[in-house]
This record gives sequence, structure tokens and C-alpha cells, in this order.
Amino acid sequence: TDTNRRYHDLLEAGQHGLSVAFDMPTLMGRDSDEPESLGEVGHCGVAVDTLDDMERLFDGIPLGEITTSMTINAPAVVIFAMYCVAAERQGFDLASLGGTLQTDIHKEYIAQKEWLFPPEPHLRLIGDLMEFTTGHMPRYHPISISGYHIREAGSTAAQELAFTLAAGFSYVELGQSRGLDLDDFGPRLSFFFDSHIDFFEEIGKFRAARRIWARWMRDRYGATTERAMLLRFHTQTAGVSLTAQQPDNNIVRTALEALAAVLGGTQSLHTNALDEVLALPSDHAARVALRTQHVIAEETEVTNTIDPLGGSWFVEWMTDKVEADVEDYFARILDLSDDGSITSGLLRGIESGWFTSEIADAAFRYQQQLEAGTKKIVGVNSHTGDEDPELEILRISHEVEQAQTARLSDHRAQRDRAAVDDALDKLRTACGTDANLIPVIMDTVRADATLGEISAAMQDVFGTYRETPVI
Repeated sequence: TDTNRRYHDLLEAGQHGLSVAFDMPTLMGRDSDEPESLGEVGHCGVAVDTLDDMERLFDGIPLGEITTSMTINAPAVVIFAMYCVAAERQGFDLASLGGTLQTDIHKEYIAQKEWLFPPEPHLRLIGDLMEFTTGHMPRYHPISISGYHIREAGSTAAQELAFTLAAGFSYVELGQSRGLDLDDFGPRLSFFFDSHIDFFEEIGKFRAARRIWARWMRDRYGATTERAMLLRFHTQTAGVSLTAQQPDNNIVRTALEALAAVLGGTQSLHTNALDEVLALPSDHAARVALRTQHVIAEETEVTNTIDPLGGSWFVEWMTDKVEADVEDYFARILDLSDDGSITSGLLRGIESGWFTSEIADAAFRYQQQLEAGTKKIVGVNSHTGDEDPELEILRISHEVEQAQTARLSDHRAQRDRAAVDDALDKLRTACGTDANLIPVIMDTVRADATLGEISAAMQDVFGTYRETPVI
């Protein structure tokens, strides 16, 4: 992708934000030349192995003048450090940087299954990140608590909301355990939800989310300002609702899901492309997805009213129902807790496989409905007669991987290996202390250590994690 060209397109459109998705090796903290990375480099996003990759990605884009959202979790602090050092080399200080880092490790154990360490070390790193950004980066949002991946794994709307908000409360507890002021760091927590195809249920879910978050932040955790009680969220339409059969139908599904998100009060929106189930979007599919947002924003007038469906007896009933179901799940999570905290309940639920079982059971019930025909999907088990059109989809050439691994090889050959080893040794030592690791990781980045090397050094101290089998 020509990021420089796309940046100037954004400027012309009056926008100043970029979003970065990373490929699977990067998401797993691996370098592109590791054996496990073979065939995956560049396929679902950009590969970032080194500081040089980060600088190339944002070449010509002034990081102190835009905001950047980065979808990264397990190695989030390493990518964050690379981003910060790249900005420093552009001449910007850290206080000028704005953006969002996903960082949400709870949902990885619950649904997406991308982690590097056991839960406690990951939470330690997130606590370090929260402390660091609170002290040095007032415009930066260090966590985007993500329900999207939970829903895509097969959860119900209530499960998505309950498990996501519970993760959010856990990060509140983490911040407070570090001595941070909730009224200070609370406003920089944000959320990322799925908008599925059940139109009114999704609207009720978004409305319930705001009520629950505000009430718990005030009553349980002691927030005193309105800003600390506000729930800020981004929404993406449901990839799992889209089909390879009759893919043009996906345009309609995405439009309805996007409209539900807008009516439910989302502050930010991503519309999936019609070829989402097959590949990264083609230019045509991406343009249709973008124009879907433009039509909603500029033609329907639905953005002129706050909470436009508030007062509808059905929407209010649905909101109350979702809220009650979510509170029931909170009670079950607290029952798992050793000390009465949400964090302990989450950790015990992760370790026992309880969250995995809950989502798997919901996904199985949904599949049973599809097979019985009580749940309809047009083109799959209903109105299946149409012939599927041939789609021209985006295919990532193997040359992308070859070029990336060649750059990585050159990087290793040209750097000061002794400086790299020294920086990694200092990182290992720091991991065994209570020191904030963010500045130490930045030093390893400045020494030209790679993403995979930094991740491996931390694994040497923190260990790895194996999920509990669920029978």
C-alpha cells in the first residue's frame, strides 16, 4: 500500500487519522524469517520486524500531526516502542503523539488466541504502558478493549458485551493498583465492538454498554467526572456474518450493520468489504465499503439526532434485556473470583477454559439453528438458486515475503550485534524487576533489535502459555 498517497487522500478529505493492521507473524511477535512465518508475511496486514520497517511505513507522514490506530495485542508494547522511536527520529516529542493501541490481552485468551506469555506478565506490560502514557503522552489511548474478536469467535451479543466490559473493568483495576487516578486515565480507555446482523439487538447492545460502563465506573470504581464515565467506542461490521456465496449480498449486510452502529451511537466506524471472507479487500470492494459510510453520513440524516431510537418501546426493552443478561454474566465472573475483583474472575475463567466453553456453546447453538433452517442466511440456506459471480480478489505475491526477509537479512548484517545483545540482556534483567519496561524496550529498539528478538528475550523470563484443554 502506498501509505503516503493514502495519507494525502485523508488530508484532502479533512481527516487526520490512520489505521494499521499487521500480518500474522507480527501479531504473534515473530520475525518474518522465522520458520513459522513462512507463507504468512504480508497476507493480513503489514509486516513490521524492525524500527526501519516502522520508519518506512510512515515515510513522509508526520506522526506528531496525525493519530494512528494500531491493531496489535501480544507484542503491542514492542510495536508501540518502535512507533515512538520513529516519531522521535522525525523530530516529534512523545507528548505530541496521539492515537490508539489495541493492547487488549484478555480477549486474546478468551477468543482470538494470540499471546506470548502467561496472563500475569501481559498484564504487567499493560500496566507499564498505562503508567507510561499517563505520565508522558496525554493524547494517547493505550488500550482499545475489544469485543469484536469475541463476537467473531461465535459469542452472543450479551456475551460479547459482558466479557468486553469485564475486561475493561479489569484494566480499571489494574490502573488503580498502579496508583493512577481513574478520573485521569479513565477517559483514555476506549472500546471496539462488533455490529452484527440482528439490527435492534445490536442497537440495544450499544445503548446498554454506555449505561453499564457509566454506572460501574461511578458506583464500583469511584469515577467522579463525566469524562471518566463516558464509554467511547469504535465499531466494525461483522465479518462473520458475511458469506462467500452470493457475495454481493454482503454489501447489504454491511450497510444494515453500519446503520445499526450509527443509530446505537458509535463514535467511529469500519465497514467491511464484500470480499471480506475471501481476501484482503480489492480497491473496488474497499471503495464500496467506504461509500456505504458516506451514504449513511451524508444522505440519510440519521446523524442529526442523538440516540434517535430512544423511547421506542421495543428498543428500550431490548436495551434492558441485554443489560440484564450482561449483569448476570458479571455475577458469574465474580463467582469465579478469589478476591472479589473482576480481574481475578477473568483470570480464573481463562485458566479453567470457562470463557472458551461459553463461546463454543453459543456458536454450536447458532450452527444448529442454521442446519435446522430456523436461522436464515440468504445464499447459504435460503434463496440459494443464484449463481455466484466471479470476483477479482486481491492476492499477495510471494515476492512481498521475499523482499521483507531480504530487508531483514540486510538489517541484521549492518547493525552492531554487540549493542543488540547488550540491550536484550538489559531487557531480560529488567523483566525480573518491578521497573517500568517501556523505556527499556525503547532502548532495545534504538539498538536495532528485531520484534522477534525482543519478544523472545521477554519470553526467556516470563515463559510461554499453554491453554487449558476444554472437553
